[in-house]
Amino acid sequence: MTSAEEEKELTLIDHLVELRDRILRSIIAIIVIFLLLFSFANDIYTYVASPLIDALPEGSTMIAIDPTSPFFAPFKLTFYVSFLIAAPYVLYQLWSFIAPGLYKNEKSVAIPLFISSVVLFYGGIAFARYVLFPFAFAFFISMTPDDITVAPDINSVLSFALTIFLAFGFAFEVPIAVFILIWAGITEPDSLSEKRPYVVVGCFIVGMLLTPADPFTQSLLAIPMWLLFELGIVAGRMVQKRQTEEEKAEASNQ
Repeated sequence: MTSAEEEKELTLIDHLVELRDRILRSIIAIIVIFLLLFSFANDIYTYVASPLIDALPEGSTMIAIDPTSPFFAPFKLTFYVSFLIAAPYVLYQLWSFIAPGLYKNEKSVAIPLFISSVVLFYGGIAFARYVLFPFAFAFFISMTPDDITVAPDINSVLSFALTIFLAFGFAFEVPIAVFILIWAGITEPDSLSEKRPYVVVGCFIVGMLLTPADPFTQSLLAIPMWLLFELGIVAGRMVQKRQTEEEKAEASNQ
């Protein structure tokens, strides 16, 4: 084996070792946060479920059909919360791994993208918790027939909450996806603007698939997605204008 091949192999091994170390650091961070939060697991669950608890008729309570639910439902939720809290650190480890291979101009765009993606994901979850849940639960409870007693199962509520949190978290990443498409030259802002009617319809279809089957709740997801799509186009126009100015400046200096 030549020295060049040995150096290349050593570099690959070094990268794999670094990747392993950064993954381990991320896992350790999640575990540490989980251990710190575990004693507050019931409080965390109550906080997430409080919009439903507040909407329940007087005298109604949540129930646990499975005997293990009172332990595992808060346990599972606490793990997800631990991952969400550790997300910035996990993304930092990812960034530290890939940053050395990026050009200077790529780094100047990638850093704001990383930060924006985290903020938007958290924003989607916060929107679901503070805007969607109170309206949605109140609507569902109000539609209950008179001869039906409302007693939601804590596991069902947890599954619903996690599904909605993830749906809104990823839905709020729309401007990041639009920005990347424009920045990479895959599409143009004007082309996306022309497809606006199809995007609006698509947003409502996504809202129909990811939220309960009522127009109001669907609109609470579809309308923010559409607005975030427009935000992505605006950001894309700005970065495209900047790229054009930089190209003109480079051409004039030659």
